[in-house]
Amino acid sequence: MTTVDLNQITFQPATPQPLLTISEAASSRLLKMMQEKELEGYALRVFVAGGGCSGLQYGMTFDDEVREGDNEFYAGNLRVLVDPISAQYLFGASIDFVDTLMGGGFKIDNPNAVSSCGCGHSFRARDTDYSEDDEDAPVGGCSACGM
Repeated sequence: MTTVDLNQITFQPATPQPLLTISEAASSRLLKMMQEKELEGYALRVFVAGGGCSGLQYGMTFDDEVREGDNEFYAGNLRVLVDPISAQYLFGASIDFVDTLMGGGFKIDNPNAVSSCGCGHSFRARDTDYSEDDEDAPVGGCSACGM
């Protein structure tokens, strides 16, 4: 029988899953936009806000201020900031830039969304289920996609 000395075994921590991923195409497009706007030292801030036809909506802006509690990381050469409340809705999401004959834009694939608007700008998260008689439930259609 072979004995193993546990003091000689090294354990490697699992590689943590990034908060969100940004494709090379999206990162390249965002860096180009920052360069065109002369925003040296800025980062991309990705956030979730209330609103939209599905209850929550995605947002992205360029920001030069790191706030308390922000998650700060790099996607290639692109510095990214996500506030802690948005992080819980965006964990595991991916951002891509698609350019088609019908136009281009950023596309967010979010595993935390149980439903999304037709245009992809708003979503409903698992913990925001509404009953039919809930007065806080979002109403109306999406003006962006006509849904």
